[in-house]
Amino acid sequence: MSDMYEFIDEGYAAGDTAPSITRMCAWLGVSKSGYYEWLSRPESAAQRRRAFLREKIAGLFEASDGTYGYRRMTRELGRAGVVAGEELVRGLMRGLGLVSCQPRPWRQTTEQGACGPIPDLVNRDFSSGAPGAKMVGDITYIATWQGWVFLATVIDCATRKIAGWAMDDNYRTPLISSAIRMAARNMDLPEDAIFHSDRGSNYTSVEFAAVLQELGIRQSVGRTGICYDNALAESFNASLKVERVHRTAYPTRKRAMEDIARYIELRYNRVRLHSALGYRTPQEVHDEYQNRQLAA
Repeated sequence: MSDMYEFIDEGYAAGDTAPSITRMCAWLGVSKSGYYEWLSRPESAAQRRRAFLREKIAGLFEASDGTYGYRRMTRELGRAGVVAGEELVRGLMRGLGLVSCQPRPWRQTTEQGACGPIPDLVNRDFSSGAPGAKMVGDITYIATWQGWVFLATVIDCATRKIAGWAMDDNYRTPLISSAIRMAARNMDLPEDAIFHSDRGSNYTSVEFAAVLQELGIRQSVGRTGICYDNALAESFNASLKVERVHRTAYPTRKRAMEDIARYIELRYNRVRLHSALGYRTPQEVHDEYQNRQLAA
């Protein structure tokens, strides 16, 4: 092989600007007629399938707003009736130059409040058998040209659905109270429902404890600065930032609030495949649970 490249280099050195087909065939040790026969062959079934998959993957990647890696892409193809292995999808995405957006480093932002003895009723177990039985929440912030927008969310552990959310230009206790009240309106909460959060000052305030008591919800908190104790809520914040916020410039708070509301209600809850749900959407899991209850 090295001799062939030396031969090619010598040909260029002699002043050839574009080697002829005859000369290239001679270099490669193939006949000219064989080359033209190969050139005129129809695409194989494998080539046609790969071309189809590349086109399908490119369309789905664009529809995901550039957020799907090869695992979610494989499941999305399956939902469309297209069977393909993860490694094949991974290779095709690499060949197309499709790279999903990546997370930024996590930074601790929790400020501990003067809370009383609030237990951790979750202990990093974010599984749940029924919507509303176990919920987690957190506050995150979004930069705009007018200043910060603060988002409080309440996530249902059974469906991973954002059941409640609220946004404002501050992170005072009424923000998280609005989010948990929205969740209570959107779900039928059992008597022993749990809401879990970090030990931020608002979540451990007397005011918020009174709201939970009014709604009949038991309070649970993790340890200060230990993100794993509230990993489910932290995971959503990361997805929001990576898939939407870090790729968008918000000139006004109003624009940010509208865009984030669309992401939550129209994409995250209803379209985005969730790996913890067997690559289904939160709304699908919620509807399946409701249908089982009706059939029982």
